Amino acid sequence: MRVTLVGVGCGGEGLSLQALRVLEQADCIVGPGRLLEELPPSCTASREPAVRGEDMLRVLRESGCRHGCVLYSGDTGFYSGARTLLPQLTGQGVRVDILPGLSSVQYFAAKLGHPWQAWTLHSAHGGSFDPISAVCGSHPAFFLTAGAEGPGRICQQLEEAGLGSLRVIVGENLGMQGENVYMGTAAECVQRRFSPLNVMLAESAPRARRRTPGIPEEEFVWGGGVPVVRQEVRAAALARLGVEPEELCWDIGAGAGSFAVELALQCREVWAAESRSEALSLARINREKFGAWNLRLEEGVDRFPKPDAVLVEEEGELDRLLEPVRRANPQARVCVVTASLDTLYAALDRLERAEAAQLSVSRVKEGGGIRRLACLDPVFLISGQAGER
Repeated sequence: MRVTLVGVGCGGEGLSLQALRVLEQADCIVGPGRLLEELPPSCTASREPAVRGEDMLRVLRESGCRHGCVLYSGDTGFYSGARTLLPQLTGQGVRVDILPGLSSVQYFAAKLGHPWQAWTLHSAHGGSFDPISAVCGSHPAFFLTAGAEGPGRICQQLEEAGLGSLRVIVGENLGMQGENVYMGTAAECVQRRFSPLNVMLAESAPRARRRTPGIPEEEFVWGGGVPVVRQEVRAAALARLGVEPEELCWDIGAGAGSFAVELALQCREVWAAESRSEALSLARINREKFGAWNLRLEEGVDRFPKPDAVLVEEEGELDRLLEPVRRANPQARVCVVTASLDTLYAALDRLERAEAAQLSVSRVKEGGGIRRLACLDPVFLISGQAGER
């Protein structure tokens, strides 16, 4: 048996001439009912509806055909079920050919008159999906959305992150009857319902240019008894934490958000906890000022996902602060920033493979016609792993 996996493009008129010739010569055609109904009459009447890969394989086997075709919407190489069926077929010794089709991203870009080579491509169909990180790049983000509420759910997350004014474009029923293009903001899109067959394009979020750690404290908004951590301390602590671009980080005791903002500009996602309402308000202001939209601000850590690295700024009983980290990921890297000797000793005792350093910073100040060194309060940086304890 020979099987051809065919991408039918967007809508019933998206078939390539090559795909049409192959379908006209096939003994049996398998695929979603909607795609089978859109085939021209010249194709075989032996058409069997199936969606899951194992069902498609069973139908092909039971049909006894010599040449079968399997239909996929869009392109066979763009978030397609062909990816799972192909190894099942080849694993049973079936000869497989693949014919690509016009993908939804190609069709949508042409409809808008935009080039798409710089777009980032994402699927919201199942699995973990983070639209905030998707729009935090420097290019527009294209989403294969799911269901009538798909764009609304994504836009709700964008709005909750402070991106309600972000411009979005939703394409419905592309290449089919009822095709429509909707343009608006993420906030406007939240309550709107769309056809189940849809895609969405979001502009990239405004964002501070990525830079080495150590943003001057005067660039942050702070005050009212809520200070920011000194520039030199942040740079040294982030170096010890060693954050990588695809990692997820926690900041416990975020204050005005200076550390959390710096982390967010370096990694994929940051979850920061701050119990004081006045500090939380300042952190939100700084998040917006620096475009750190991948920074989630909460009053506690109860909803935080598994971290790769954790910064502890909050003073208090260290076991209490480290317990949720240990539950979430005992292998998480931890850096404790403190001016307290008690916290220093506790961190050395409780972190695995703990290392500590004291950071003493002096800045040149002018006054009375002379220059002198003004010492800042010394700070301890203790790094290690959360551990099992």
